[in-house]
Amino acid sequence: FRTRYGASLIPQYAPFLQAGLQANSGTVRCLACKAVSSFLEKLQIISMYPLLLNCLLDGDEQTSAASLDAIKNLAQLPEGIKIILPHIASNCSSLARIRILALIAKLFSLSSSVALAVCDSNLLSLFEVEISDRNDVLTTLSALELIYEVVESPHSSSILSKTTLLHLLTDMISNASVDSVLRSRAMLISGRLLSSVTSVLLAIDRRLENTDECEIALEALGQIGDSIQGASLLLTLVARHVVESAFDRQSRGKQLAALHALGSICGVNRSDLNDNAEDCLRRLFYATASETPKLTPSGLLLSALQQEPELRLAAYRLIAALVTRKWCLMEVCLKQEIITIVTDETQKNGMEARHLCCTAICKALSASSMLDDSTIAGIVAKLQEAVKRGPYLARREAQPHVMTAERF
Repeated sequence: FRTRYGASLIPQYAPFLQAGLQANSGTVRCLACKAVSSFLEKLQIISMYPLLLNCLLDGDEQTSAASLDAIKNLAQLPEGIKIILPHIASNCSSLARIRILALIAKLFSLSSSVALAVCDSNLLSLFEVEISDRNDVLTTLSALELIYEVVESPHSSSILSKTTLLHLLTDMISNASVDSVLRSRAMLISGRLLSSVTSVLLAIDRRLENTDECEIALEALGQIGDSIQGASLLLTLVARHVVESAFDRQSRGKQLAALHALGSICGVNRSDLNDNAEDCLRRLFYATASETPKLTPSGLLLSALQQEPELRLAAYRLIAALVTRKWCLMEVCLKQEIITIVTDETQKNGMEARHLCCTAICKALSASSMLDDSTIAGIVAKLQEAVKRGPYLARREAQPHVMTAERF
């Protein structure tokens, strides 16, 4: 049948292959699966595929393996994946679930287009169902082993956006009542998934070099940095470019997006980071400042405050997040020009941000030992007065002055 003449005869023998796929003998069914796999391009496979699937679900180990190979080969044909996916979804039963998951894992690794088709067909949700039901440890462990195969694929980064697998794995790891074998496997899978997250972050970081996409990339990094875990990850990988962009005056849009992203990473909406991440943040600021004429972090912050209102508003937000750190609080308080600007905003749309910034500085001073420092007593009084006057700098009440009349 491998000759041109023999291949022309294959369609005539298709009924025999169909009969072989439905035979009672496991050996015959296995041979039929192998024959179908060899002659896929010459056969009308649409009518045979359901029979292949039955062999996968109901056959013995050898028959199931042969059927799996045939279906995997089918998926690599131009129209093959369109034949496979609807039938998988409609034939998924509890008894055959693990074999179906094994098929999905094999399909997922074939190519990026097949992986995308698998994701779009919602087949990955079958893994979620399986690991959510932990009554049968062996079945759940088998599902986890297959998930590990999936996440080893170069296309595994799409899993994070298409499924809740990472959430389910986190729940499994943190649940002390779950069998330790399952927790161990979940940890390995999570590590593999997070390695793909690192690749995603580095890919976003490379987009910062593209002038048309850098603002969106910075916004994405800011959203990641809203969480403590996300900010910690960014600070060890790609935050250097965010800090540099925040004080680069070459592109207004890029600088504005970077200032807001940096504010999110520094924690304007949450608590401080762990010691390692905090140290990375401090070193990034001082390293960036040392490479500019400003020389210090306070010089960088002042340069941002001296720009147009939108950039100054973003700088207020950043300073409010940064002053919870003692090193930055000292930088701000020792720069008289910064205190002058944050206590005397003239633009209406920046007044609320200015007041929040003043409040953050005062709160940080109150929690530090610097409040008793006589050298900054005047600065403390000025900040407290600005906070007291509110966002819109209410005028001080007129004070009557009594003077004695001059007599001639």
